[in-house]
Amino acid sequence: MSRALVLNITDEPLSIVSGQRAALLAYEGKADIVEFDGEVIRSEMLSLTVPTVVRLRYYVHISYERKCSISRRGVFARDNHLCQYCGCRADSIDHVTPKSRGGKHTWENVVAACRACNSRKRDRLPSEIGLHLRRRPTAPNRMSWVLSFANDVPHIWRPYLRTEMRRAS
Repeated sequence: MSRALVLNITDEPLSIVSGQRAALLAYEGKADIVEFDGEVIRSEMLSLTVPTVVRLRYYVHISYERKCSISRRGVFARDNHLCQYCGCRADSIDHVTPKSRGGKHTWENVVAACRACNSRKRDRLPSEIGLHLRRRPTAPNRMSWVLSFANDVPHIWRPYLRTEMRRAS
């Protein structure tokens, strides 16, 4: 299934939608096709170009404090699927300060962990059993939503994301 990058009228990336949704936005006159790769949706009476990038014809206000909701997939992506205690391949998530001790389910308290480290830690603090975090967990930057929706960013999107990626870091 193809995907499309949706840009605000100011060329700021807003979201990623299916190619069909992007074609519909263009068909309804809500967006202009900026890039396409030749794919076409056909029906008995209509042929629609499937865009890879569309620009809305109106401004959508977005908060610059856009926050990415915490998710298991997001934690794995942030931590590169590596256990933040030993560096092995992670297959679970761990609350650094256990929920049983008042730890919250937030980006700053959740890390990827391998099953062995997670089992060893149980409901204790890492310092109580000699575990050390390889990297302090933080909330992702404001452009990480792109990476969480698109496993690998298509080459054609990169020029539209480059400015935002630099601004976010």
